[in-house]
Amino acid sequence: MAAKLKVAIAAGGTAGHVNPALALAEELRSRGHDVRFYGESRRLEGKLVPAAGFPFTPIHVTGFDRERPWTVISALANLARTEGRLVRDFKRDAALRPDVAVGFGAYIELPLVRAAAKLGIPYALHEQNSVPGLANKQAAKGAALIGIAQPAVRAVFEQRGASPAAIELVGNPVRASVLAGDRARGRAELGVPEGATLLVVFGGSLGAHHLNERMVALKDELLSMEGVHVLHSTGADDFEATERALALDEAEAQRYHVRPYIDDMGDVLAAADLVLSRAGASSIAEIAALAVPAVLVPYPHATADHQTTNARYLVDAGAAEMCADAAIDEPAFADMLLGLLRDPQRRAEMRAHAEGLGQARAAERFADAVERIAR
Repeated sequence: MAAKLKVAIAAGGTAGHVNPALALAEELRSRGHDVRFYGESRRLEGKLVPAAGFPFTPIHVTGFDRERPWTVISALANLARTEGRLVRDFKRDAALRPDVAVGFGAYIELPLVRAAAKLGIPYALHEQNSVPGLANKQAAKGAALIGIAQPAVRAVFEQRGASPAAIELVGNPVRASVLAGDRARGRAELGVPEGATLLVVFGGSLGAHHLNERMVALKDELLSMEGVHVLHSTGADDFEATERALALDEAEAQRYHVRPYIDDMGDVLAAADLVLSRAGASSIAEIAALAVPAVLVPYPHATADHQTTNARYLVDAGAAEMCADAAIDEPAFADMLLGLLRDPQRRAEMRAHAEGLGQARAAERFADAVERIAR
């Protein structure tokens, strides 16, 4: 067995940062390594990390408001203070000093990776999106490893001074609980027969409203198709209005299931024959990892239209179709969606292409690379 490593991870703010970090941490822990997280106790990581059983050290860093440029002064002061504290902690306590540090984007990573750099500790970054965040761009030059999920970001990091040899396409790590999704269990929970065709629809925490409206308009056509079931996750804010607009009768509700959100994403994706969703980094990773054929509608207001670039990763591989948000009210969108529901052979081809991407092994690939730079 390889030597046991101490790994420090900083990830925070959103599930899109925290869940890939937890996926890596779970993989490293399964290999016998010690993993400690650093983050804000009052943000999402302060809840998810302890729940997953990892040691968590609270640190405090503030961002700055570009519309209020003077806030950069307090942000830099907090960053320097926290970085200095970590340097002192790592010098004083050998048990805390990591062999390698990993940042998953967002400003919370900066004090950790800067402290590591000062002490000669190698550090890695991971970028989930097709448009890198500011923190990762700032830290790129000194990184021993930059794991990317989208090929398009390689050039950006090279322009920021990163070594081309340090940049590796590893994919976006997906948590073991999602990878363990079970088709039979998911269908049993939803009451969907094995022979039925299940369409799963979700729009993420933002940008679900237009998809919800389109699903309401397509309800009758969908339910006119024999053997088609729908699981429609509306987002919490839009649930009641969408449920009222659908106006499902008792018979329709046996085949059209409406939820505010999806808790058991692994089982649901494993149960699905086709997914209709936005193209956030986490959604793309989970859809690809479970090799579900997809129709992707990128959120049009995403920064630098990065969801369109995210979607192209699956579209170019033959694993998904894409439609612009502005075009989903056109007949061509309905024809594409309903056509895929009628065409199991086409879906099987898309599933095979998704499996070929190897996204289910992203956590393993990134863990291999982290072990390599630590030694």
